[in-house]
Amino acid sequence: MEDDICVRFLQWLLPQLHMRWPGFRKVRKQVCKRIQRRISELELADVDAYRSYLQSHADEWPVLDHLCRVTVSRFYRDKVVLEHVRSEVLPELARIAVDAGDTLLRGWSIGCAMGEEAYSLVLIWDRTVGNDLPQLDIQVVGSDIDEGLLQRAKRACYSYSSVKAVPEDWLNSAFTHQQDEYCLDARLRSKASFIKQDIRQKLPAGPFHIVFCRNMAFTYYEKELQLEVLAHIHNSLVDGGALVIGGHESLPEGFSGFEHWSKQKAIFRKCGPN
Repeated sequence: MEDDICVRFLQWLLPQLHMRWPGFRKVRKQVCKRIQRRISELELADVDAYRSYLQSHADEWPVLDHLCRVTVSRFYRDKVVLEHVRSEVLPELARIAVDAGDTLLRGWSIGCAMGEEAYSLVLIWDRTVGNDLPQLDIQVVGSDIDEGLLQRAKRACYSYSSVKAVPEDWLNSAFTHQQDEYCLDARLRSKASFIKQDIRQKLPAGPFHIVFCRNMAFTYYEKELQLEVLAHIHNSLVDGGALVIGGHESLPEGFSGFEHWSKQKAIFRKCGPN
């Protein structure tokens, strides 16, 4: 599919899925290849034929919604942000949890893909903050709409390209190198669970002390849908809980329930009702 044809199609399509074209500009080639494969699977002539097909086949829209999902994930992504989580956020959240009499610090990774983000949080806790708090452990829920990715998350075996940013001593102690894969230790795997869920429709059982929603809702969704997602996240957090977004993202204007956590622009604290 030629680029200009794909661009016009996406600019027509995305608003109908409550998504925004600017978020897809840099990743459109990946999405266009998927759409072209789908057109070929349906034995349609071209994009125009696919548009006509969509108008008469309502069940194709969820398929197309799935094709527009962009997944880029690896361990310890956005290292600077995660270092702030380790040094500032988790110790404060641990204090909140202990003061409340909790025995678990609860996290949620939205759009968790193969689990790298959820397990990164587990690793950070287990190797640093958690060492000083034997009365408190961590449990992270990862949610995603892709069943195939979720099954790979539960298996927790990765290529070197996915784990290369993990500190070397953590990599050697927390993973077993098996052929071309690095498989996470079973004890650490048990601290994360994974569910098939769409943030636009349903939430996992909370409340949570920390929520990761990075490089998804606040990049690809239109503003009104961003506000809906943000309200869901706000309601799922404990008072003083943390929201972590992508380093190049920002929260939509018009929502007052969060404030920046220190000087780190990608981390927010729940500060009260919206």
